[in-house]
Amino acid sequence: MKTIILNKTGNVENLEFTDIEKPVAKENEVLIKIKALSINPVDIKVRSSDQLLEMICGQERPLVLGWDLAGIVESIGSDVKTFKKGDHVFGMVNFPGRANAYAEYTTSPENHLALMPKNVSFSEAAATTLAALTALQVLQTKITKGDKILIHAGSGGVGHFAIQIAKSLGAFVITTCSDKNKDFVLSLGADQHIDYKTIKFEEVLTDIDFVLDTIGGETLLNSIKVLKKTGTVISLPSPEFLPEVTIEAEKKEVDASFFMVESNQNDINTLKKMLENEEIKPYISKTFSFDQISKAHLEIESGRTVGKIIIEL
Repeated sequence: MKTIILNKTGNVENLEFTDIEKPVAKENEVLIKIKALSINPVDIKVRSSDQLLEMICGQERPLVLGWDLAGIVESIGSDVKTFKKGDHVFGMVNFPGRANAYAEYTTSPENHLALMPKNVSFSEAAATTLAALTALQVLQTKITKGDKILIHAGSGGVGHFAIQIAKSLGAFVITTCSDKNKDFVLSLGADQHIDYKTIKFEEVLTDIDFVLDTIGGETLLNSIKVLKKTGTVISLPSPEFLPEVTIEAEKKEVDASFFMVESNQNDINTLKKMLENEEIKPYISKTFSFDQISKAHLEIESGRTVGKIIIEL
């Protein structure tokens, strides 16, 4: 089968096309013929950084990247009860860890998958995985009805799902992004838009209950300033905070923490129901073929992606 391997970290030229044997499902695994997969910023970060690669995937090389997928069950292990051959499934597989989704086929633990809703395509299902799970896992235990929350980069992969999920939980949602994406984030349900290029959010906001920070650095530090006492900010980009972040958080008596998403069948099934009920809808800005995966990586690296980038096989 065709696959893409990474022998060493670096730029997109290090993504190597090759042929390997089709994997075989273990007792608790499902073999999937992949029809679509999603590219995330973490793919680019792991491809580029030895430290992140080892932290998320371990040291074994070569590595096959990719965690987000949708496809058709080719075969099942002897202990699998939930799925059968021919089922359409989607999920975020083995994150953190090695998922091997940059391939025509891969195996997945049964409990990292859900049946695809009948009202979405393979591409839409693949889009509603890591980014959507991140938003769900961050928000579902932190937000209550009536909370005033701030979501940074609301037009991005995580951000555009976070807006929709937060609205389903009854929050008042403020989001930052460029003015050109204002109509997009408002169409998702955001109550207020701030153009980060012309307005400093920390100068116009106050008494925020919760902030989802997808940027880090100074944005995280300034997010603490807008929180009410005992408020919360969760940051996604890096587990290493600026020293000032901890100092400022303690001074203001707010909680600042880092979050990494994890594969979870209950949560992917929650997303399945939200897709079925049209509480969330993925936005796919661009679709590439499997042999264009380097272009897909470069698109993410541009930092201007709206919604999700998908590879179709």
